[in-house]
Amino acid sequence: MMKRLFPSLRLSAALLLAWLLLNQSVEPAHLLLGAFLAVATPLLTRSLQPLPHARIRRPLLLVRLLFTSLLEIIRSCFNVSRIILFTRPEGVNSQFIRIPLDLRNPYGLALLSCIINTTPGTVWAEILPGTNDLALHVFDLHDAQWWVDTIKSVYERPLIEIFEG
Repeated sequence: MMKRLFPSLRLSAALLLAWLLLNQSVEPAHLLLGAFLAVATPLLTRSLQPLPHARIRRPLLLVRLLFTSLLEIIRSCFNVSRIILFTRPEGVNSQFIRIPLDLRNPYGLALLSCIINTTPGTVWAEILPGTNDLALHVFDLHDAQWWVDTIKSVYERPLIEIFEG
């Protein structure tokens, strides 16, 4: 009964606390409305709740992957800045490429999406319908195969080891 009324007790408590802090009041009306929102919101958004917790099988590999990603983000910042500041627009070759993915874990796909979208010059567009192919937009594409190989070896392969074992 308690789990059905409060699917996420921590979320409900955080919502109530946030409501009271935003209103800067603990008057009975604010407590009542905050409590109502704290109970109703998790119940109404239950279908949006994430999957059960991810099981990380290789935490040290995850740390290494995140460090590699950080270095790539910094490198890409400089490259994209150089292109924007010093390259004529007609010299920029923006294109979409298709990358076949073997990764199926939703947490791994979400992390891959975050890595790609935080790297300047690349955007995860979508997983193409009916396939498991990633549509990736590259700001200045010179070698599509390099991108496919890099995404698959540097990012996807470690994510498969981390989340799928």
